[in-house]
Amino acid sequence: MKRPLLIIFLVLVIDQVVKLYVKTHFVLGEEHRFASWFIIHFTENNGMAYGMQFSGQYGKIFLSVFRIAAVAAIGWYLRDLVKNNAHPGLITSISLIFAGALGNILDSAFYGLIFSESTYELARLFPPGGGYASFLHGKVVDMLYFPVIEGHFPAWVPFWGGEEFIFFRPVFNCSDSAITIGVLLILIFQRKFYPRKVVEAKVDNSVSNGDSESPQNI
Repeated sequence: MKRPLLIIFLVLVIDQVVKLYVKTHFVLGEEHRFASWFIIHFTENNGMAYGMQFSGQYGKIFLSVFRIAAVAAIGWYLRDLVKNNAHPGLITSISLIFAGALGNILDSAFYGLIFSESTYELARLFPPGGGYASFLHGKVVDMLYFPVIEGHFPAWVPFWGGEEFIFFRPVFNCSDSAITIGVLLILIFQRKFYPRKVVEAKVDNSVSNGDSESPQNI
């Protein structure tokens, strides 16, 4: 059980340290370029991946509760894998997914309570007037932006001809990275992680025992 606990701990520490730093040192929308393909761009996600969200306050609560239930299910599955001595690679992958999902839940659950808004000024930790949102209504902090390829679609491309395109456009965080790595490892090494059980054919002793008809008796 030491390996999954260590992975979960490291992912959560790295994720939360980076988020806390960005939240308290960047104004919403601020970015620092370290290279043309590596940018720290502070944004906040109010819902699911790529900014999708359910409308209204109840939609946010539903999403947060769903996330908590999903993390609980993943945690139960991870416990079962460890208990049954599953493939170490599978345990590592599920640990990454669990830690990543838990890291984003912490944002949704508590960041609204402990931080002020990041719009136009740096967020303050534990502001005197309270946070910007109630429990389970916080926003997930994203900052990693890798526009690896930037350019324009050729003029002959229907609908998008001449328009700008960027690959990779989404802004994400360390928790998202952990989830992605865990899923990719499972997809790449699924045959090793989930080996098919080879069922060995058993010798039919009924012939020698006289329990069934043999070719000689027909």
